[in-house]
Amino acid sequence: QVQLVESGGGLVQTGGSLRLSCVASGRTFGRDTRGWFRQVPGKEREFVAAISWLGGSTSYADSVKRRFTISRDSAKNTVYLQMNSLKSEDTAVYYCATRSGVTPTSRGTDYDYWGQGTQVIVSS
Repeated sequence: QVQLVESGGGLVQTGGSLRLSCVASGRTFGRDTRGWFRQVPGKEREFVAAISWLGGSTSYADSVKRRFTISRDSAKNTVYLQMNSLKSEDTAVYYCATRSGVTPTSRGTDYDYWGQGTQVIVSS
């Protein structure tokens, strides 16, 4: 099984930055995709970004393009989400997920394992 642990969330003012981390332990797929999703209470889960572990190809939601950057450190089995120019609408619980396959898909149902989430609060 794969365990995913997110960290780096917190409280930040509008326009600020945060970097989220997600480290995987246990069994990993090797040729997998790691993704970030977010969710606000009462709202549906929203895709944020994804990255292919081997090829490095990325995919972003339109709402975060040019503000967020997803990256990976294969040696540490860790994926990062650098979030800049944060807005109040970025406030959510951010979840890390992984799936088998190299395509950075945006559908949550494509992912096999999920972390517990880390809270991001953007205040104005």
